[in-house]
This record gives sequence, structure tokens and C-alpha cells, in this order.
Amino acid sequence: MTGTPAPEAITGSVVRSILRWYRRHGRALPWRQTRHPYRILLSEIMLQQTQVQRVSEAYGRFLRRFPTLRALASASLREVVIAWRGMGYNNRAVRLHALARRVVETGGRLPRTLGELQALPGVGRYTAHALLAFAYRQPVPVVDINVRRVLSRLFWRMRSVDALQPESVIWTIAGELLPPERAFDWNQAVMDLGAMICTARSPRCMACPVVTVCRSRAFMGRAPRPRPKQEICFGGIPRRIYRGRVVELLRALPPGASLPAAELRRRLVPESTRGGAAWLETVLEGLARDGIIVREESPAARTRRVRLAS
Repeated sequence: MTGTPAPEAITGSVVRSILRWYRRHGRALPWRQTRHPYRILLSEIMLQQTQVQRVSEAYGRFLRRFPTLRALASASLREVVIAWRGMGYNNRAVRLHALARRVVETGGRLPRTLGELQALPGVGRYTAHALLAFAYRQPVPVVDINVRRVLSRLFWRMRSVDALQPESVIWTIAGELLPPERAFDWNQAVMDLGAMICTARSPRCMACPVVTVCRSRAFMGRAPRPRPKQEICFGGIPRRIYRGRVVELLRALPPGASLPAAELRRRLVPESTRGGAAWLETVLEGLARDGIIVREESPAARTRRVRLAS
């Protein structure tokens, strides 16, 4: 990684070119049609670790079920986890529900300052900045992985497609580039450029509006095919898949109903698989620790039952 950010004359041209490209090619996403803080918060939580297409399908459905933050806060956690079906990573539903209750308990409105937003459950630097920029139209930068990739390649000589500048460096230059009067459009434009053109593995450089000033174009080589993520597995199946299967079985139960842990094991772990009971126990422990399920002991009947948290 060599070189330094371009001079002001070039950065001004970059901003204008990317904004022109965005006017013609920007994505028409449903959460871009609102300034409602709750709706924007929901989209940002959903977009964490989930593809845009899946979020687009789930976003409207979830809002119809919980149209306001108060509606979400007044629902049971079980109802929220059920409504989260198809999104995966159910921890996000738990945090979103906790956030809604926290906000309702303290006045009912999402805060408008960076510190107060970051104090909420599940809200980090990116999500707080996204709310400030997209809901409250404040002139602040927003840096996700797409923005980090675009700005790294554009202003430094990145030697491979998987090389990135440190996140702290990108936050700084993102703030310097930000056109205060067009902050909303600019943040969305750079995200779209990264998602549609300056992609992680196969950037479409000839379609890029700023290819002529990109410092990485002539230096950036293809990275080796990434190794599969090392996940904790059992029988070749990642733990996150088992977690999802447990939650899906419990979602199908009537309110307040539970399943014996032995029944869960029978449905999820083949009897011939050694260590299945111990493995499922670790999965249930994790789900209980995250507040997604409740394990109920019945000493008299010598059984353990499991249900969604309420």
C-alpha cells in the first residue's frame, strides 16, 4: 500500500463524477424513500450480514407487522423472532427488540446525537452515522465495506482486490471528501459504486465513472480464491445452521409451547452420529445465552424443554 490521497482538484472531480453516475444508476431501494428514523434503523440492522435482495423482500413484511418502534417494543420477543424468519442471524432481532424497549422507556424517540445512538443495543459507529446521515440528513460520512473498498482502491495503490486501507484511515478521508450540501446522495453513491461496480472479487473497472484517476487500476491483481471460512461444525454442518434449525422448529410451535430437548435432538441430529447430544447442548447453551430461547427444567419429570424466549 503506497501513495497518498489525491490533491483537492482531483478529489473535487471524483465527487462530481460519482454523483453524476449515481443520478443515472443508483439503486431504488425502499428505505431510501423515507427519512423516518425507525425505518432507516430497521433497514440498517437488516443489512448487517444479509444481502440487499433478501432485505428488500423482508423489509416491507416486517414493517407491516411492526409499523412503529412502539409496536415493536410492545411485542413479545417471540413475535419478533418469528417475524424475522428468513433473515438469519437472529441475534439481530433480539438486539433490535431490546433497542426498541430501551428507546420507548426513555421517551419513545430515537436520539439524534452520535454518543446517544452508540449507547443503544446493537448500534455501532456505522449504524449511528447511517442514522445521522440518512434519517436526520446531517453532513457526516458513512463507511461500510463498500465505501472502504472504493476509497482504498481510488486513492491508494492497492496490490490486490482483497487489500484495504485501515478503517480509521478511510473514515478520515470519507469525512474530508464529504460534500456537506449533498451528504445523503454522496454516501449512498459511494456505497452503490462499491456494490455494483467496484466489487470485492471482480471489479468492473471499465464501467467505473472514476477509472481514469483510480490509483489501483494498473497495480491491482487478482487475489487467490479465498479459503472457505473456518466455522465450528458438527458432521460437516456449521453451528450457525444448527442454530437456525433449532429456532425454525421452535417458531412453528403455538405461543408458550415448548419441545423436549430430546425431541429436538431426534429431529436435528442423526442417532448414528456420536457426540450429537453434547453438540446440541452447546448450541442450546449459546441460543439461551443470546436470549433467543429459554430452557425449562422439570426435575419431577426428569426432562428439559426448550421454547422461544418471550
